[in-house]
Amino acid sequence: MSDFVRLLRKDWPPAVASGPAETEESTEVRLAIYDSPMAAPRVVSLRGEEFHEFVGELAARTYHFSHERGGRIPYVVIREVIENLIHAYFEGAVISILGDGNTIRITDQGPGIAEREKALLPGFTTATPEMRRLIKGVGSGLPVAQEQLEFLGGAIAIDNNLGRGTVITLSVGATPVGATPTRSAPAVRAPAPPPALSPRQKKVLLLIAELGSAGPSAIAKELGISQSTAYRELQLLDDLRLVSTKRQGKRTLTEEGVAALGDVFQP
Repeated sequence: MSDFVRLLRKDWPPAVASGPAETEESTEVRLAIYDSPMAAPRVVSLRGEEFHEFVGELAARTYHFSHERGGRIPYVVIREVIENLIHAYFEGAVISILGDGNTIRITDQGPGIAEREKALLPGFTTATPEMRRLIKGVGSGLPVAQEQLEFLGGAIAIDNNLGRGTVITLSVGATPVGATPTRSAPAVRAPAPPPALSPRQKKVLLLIAELGSAGPSAIAKELGISQSTAYRELQLLDDLRLVSTKRQGKRTLTEEGVAALGDVFQP
């Protein structure tokens, strides 16, 4: 049994963890894609039993369905918020892709967030010790998502779900901030084909997406490689414009890097 499934069974109230559900070694999340406000959504159900693979698959599918409709919400934002579903034990989780893909709503029926006004403050967390063994950057997920969305002129909203649980809504304008739309130009430009990356470079991109930003030391430690090798890989990704340098030599994903990361998980 995976640590992820063991966590869900151990920490969730016995009334939910008992009975037939105990025989299953995976959890389920539904994706609802609303092609039209007047029609029922397409529903895709995903199951998983290994936390990081499951979160990666959910984020990749959500990113794919959102961006095929013209959405601009970055992969790193989607992944950070989906990873946060561990606080709700993924109970009753539904991810809805609305309109033109620029609104994504993530709902659950977990314990909820008692202090919603603090949820976007760096360092605030309700993670249990068991959760901390699975997630990185505890207390940074939602603030990172908020920062990325605000850069694009978007926003993140946190509300109580009906009955119990939480609703997190991610939204961004269809047109980049500062851009002047014209009638002759398309609203969304087709991205350039992502460059071919080595398996190690893909791992570096994934790690930066998980941490929000990372330098050679963190990359070397997490991937078990030398610091000089980590620096070389980051420089190559920098040359490809997939990452940009932040303060103290740390790198963050660029829009091209997010697109390349989405291609890694392309269904």
